[in-house]
Amino acid sequence: MCGGLGLEHAGERVALCGWVATTRDHGGVIFVDLRDREGEVQVVAHPDDAAEAHEVAQRLKSESVVRAVGTVRPRPEGTVNPDLPTGQVEVAVDEIEVLSEADTPPFPVEERITADEPLRLRHRYLDLRRPQMTRVLRLRHEAFRAIRRHMERNGFVEVETPMLTRSTPEGARDFLVPSRLQRGAFYALPQSPQLFKQILMVSGLDRYYQIVRCFRDEDLRADRQPEFTQLDVELSFTDEAEVQGLVEGLLAEVWEEILGASIATPFSRLAYDDAMERYGTDKPDLRYGMELADLTEAFRGSGFNAFAQVVGGGGVVKGLAAPGAAGWSRKDLDGLVVEAQARGAGGLVWIALAGGEVRSPVAKFLSEEELTATRSVTGAGDGDLVLLVADAPARAGTVLDGMRRLMADRLDLIPDGEWAFVWITEPPLFEWAEEDERWVSVHHPFTSPAGDDLDPATARARAYDVVLNGWELGGGSIRIHRPEIQRKVFEALGLAPDEAEERFGFLLEAFRYGVPPHGGIAFGLDRLTMLLAGMDNIREVIAFPKTQSGADLLTGAPAPVSERQLRELGLRLLEETKERRPPG
Repeated sequence: MCGGLGLEHAGERVALCGWVATTRDHGGVIFVDLRDREGEVQVVAHPDDAAEAHEVAQRLKSESVVRAVGTVRPRPEGTVNPDLPTGQVEVAVDEIEVLSEADTPPFPVEERITADEPLRLRHRYLDLRRPQMTRVLRLRHEAFRAIRRHMERNGFVEVETPMLTRSTPEGARDFLVPSRLQRGAFYALPQSPQLFKQILMVSGLDRYYQIVRCFRDEDLRADRQPEFTQLDVELSFTDEAEVQGLVEGLLAEVWEEILGASIATPFSRLAYDDAMERYGTDKPDLRYGMELADLTEAFRGSGFNAFAQVVGGGGVVKGLAAPGAAGWSRKDLDGLVVEAQARGAGGLVWIALAGGEVRSPVAKFLSEEELTATRSVTGAGDGDLVLLVADAPARAGTVLDGMRRLMADRLDLIPDGEWAFVWITEPPLFEWAEEDERWVSVHHPFTSPAGDDLDPATARARAYDVVLNGWELGGGSIRIHRPEIQRKVFEALGLAPDEAEERFGFLLEAFRYGVPPHGGIAFGLDRLTMLLAGMDNIREVIAFPKTQSGADLLTGAPAPVSERQLRELGLRLLEETKERRPPG
């Protein structure tokens, strides 16, 4: 391989196949950087030593595929390239064969990329030739290999589950697949193998895992795709501690193998309510401080009407202290108000504390007692900036979580190379769905309650999420295996027995024949790979991703199909749908 040559190969005759990265003419001697998946090496064609190969080299075009045959030799003194793994050697060629000549690419295939993302995705085959992308795909492969090795060593069996299955309510919208043989009936692509992995526990498999593709027809963002890869795990006769211990060992092994990083175990634990109170999110980044402080009581009955009205209406006043930011300009501070409003806040109050003075647009409305409480509760000192939000509890938390992350980034508080894993435990069992005006499962309806409380407003789940540096890596739960508890959960969700049978009948029937206590977890492996690679967009770690609109720019999917295909499926498009279809 081009990228595998070193001084140990000096004197050997080699044949290299790869892509032309660059060519240079130095006084008639042609230098070609030849690239393959392992890297680049310099190939030299001298007119006096190999006239025919030199003639071919003169005509080489960038990204053409060639075969070069020659002898490996040390580079002359003063020409070693220390930044290149093969920089101590070059190959003096006597044969060059052009296997495939390339057109001029739409963007340079280089480590540093300036082309915009749509162009890169349209020509993904070129983008993947870049060394950075090659490294990412190799990293992904190595992480998956480490995962499989760990799971097998711990007694797990990898089992494939169906891609064409039944549509069941699991929180997101299903991708549906019409059946040609049973017209009017549809398969669904799996959002996860949840029901099948529980059936595998009923089957006595005991320990199952799978690296599996999953599908969710939902709005996209930087860390979400309509199809994604998941590590799916289920164990029988288990509890939270065993699942968490397994995962900690797995992640520690992956981080050690891929990054050479030593991860301390066990991970810290943080109850869901504590996470929401201290960080405003169930995905907190624990690498820096600036925890949220509750000042609701300090501003109850305040002379500052904006705060007093929110508190009187059942809302909260919460805030944080940003260290050393009191000296920011008025323009920068007012910009924070805009940032908070973009996150859903009605407004943001900033208070700069410097030299014993208070600087704030609302300073004249705040009493000395309120300012003292603000300093005390937030822990703000001289030189710090306090940010306060008054709103409904959930919105205040969401806004301040965003502002906390923003301030940590701008103040350079996020340490490099630190991995802050944390388990978020005891989350709610149910949540209120505004759109449907009913209670729904936070995870899924087979999640075991943490106790006897099944009041949808207060019930807790035997569930757990593992979070890293503000990103949720995965989540799971202990499952319900007792029929009487399952019936009560269905009742709390408003599911009548016949409706539950209609939706989950095949699983409920399996549970009649002896089901072990069981639980598991699932990981988003695209997101895990993204964090290992030091990136912030999962499209950068997927070979052929979709855009945020769900489009595949390489193939043009989704695309119209012929009327004949529709007839075979017993389908007909509405006229307004035809008008909205893209050309093709």
